[in-house]
Amino acid sequence: MADREALQSESSMSADEVERRKAFLGFTDDDVRVLEGVNDIATHYADSMIEDFYRHLLSFDETRAFFTDPELLKHVKNMQKLYFMRLTQGHYDQEYVANRIRIGRVHERVGLPVKSYFGMYCFYLRAVLERLRTEFAESPEQAFSVFNSLMKLTFFDMGLAIDTYIASREQTIQDQQEAIRELSTPVLLLRPGLLLLPIIGVIDSLRARQLTEQLLRSIRDNRARVVVIDVTGVPSVDTKVANHLVQTVEAARLMGTTSIVSGIAPEIAQTMVRLAIDLRRIRTVGDLQSGIEEAERLLGYTVVGIDGKAAGEANKGAA
Repeated sequence: MADREALQSESSMSADEVERRKAFLGFTDDDVRVLEGVNDIATHYADSMIEDFYRHLLSFDETRAFFTDPELLKHVKNMQKLYFMRLTQGHYDQEYVANRIRIGRVHERVGLPVKSYFGMYCFYLRAVLERLRTEFAESPEQAFSVFNSLMKLTFFDMGLAIDTYIASREQTIQDQQEAIRELSTPVLLLRPGLLLLPIIGVIDSLRARQLTEQLLRSIRDNRARVVVIDVTGVPSVDTKVANHLVQTVEAARLMGTTSIVSGIAPEIAQTMVRLAIDLRRIRTVGDLQSGIEEAERLLGYTVVGIDGKAAGEANKGAA
């Protein structure tokens, strides 16, 4: 059971998908028998193939830079030898797919470019063809048959390599975007009971949902009574985002927190009015400073100057 779970974690490809891919490439049981029939030959040539392969790989500055660590080079050489020998051992099933994906991840993890990875397949095919010509010098038809079957399997492997690279890069991009979103929209604790959520940049529906989730978690963790949502840095909003802002304020209210929205630009204000967004439950102020002052008033704080006068009194004296 543990082995099956490990296999599924390595490859999400179903058995049906494996068979569909092989059928599309014309890879049949006949090809399996042809490849199994040259397994002893492949084993005989394995070491020389791998040495030739890495001698070629290390002769280029661009690819040599990825294998400067002797231990890493030793590891990938061993992986490539196993890869080469596995080509002629039959049973091209889910376990085979998982093995190919593991090897692909090793090269993707060290940052080897896709073009270099595919160049490796090209070298394999050229090197194997030369050895087949030598081995079947008296029977070129058999050499062609073996090469044809091997080429189908190699293209099957290349498809798996593409999947591996794409999946890894998509995950990396997703992680980076998530990190950027979290960095660009921190929920700040200004004082006990008071949070500030400064929003900067374009807000789409996904980011709006994430903002809501971040804010509600912070409200719960900090037992906040008031939150100032500053949208000074938001250039525009659409109907979905505006409605989501209203829903965020309503969700905060249900948690016992009063929301104050500050910094709504004239263009955004006109858009929200034109879209008939229900703003009756939202407290709004013109700028961030006014938002913080209003929040502190709701919390019972009074700003006192160095002369001992409250902010309101100081303003009157100045007038």
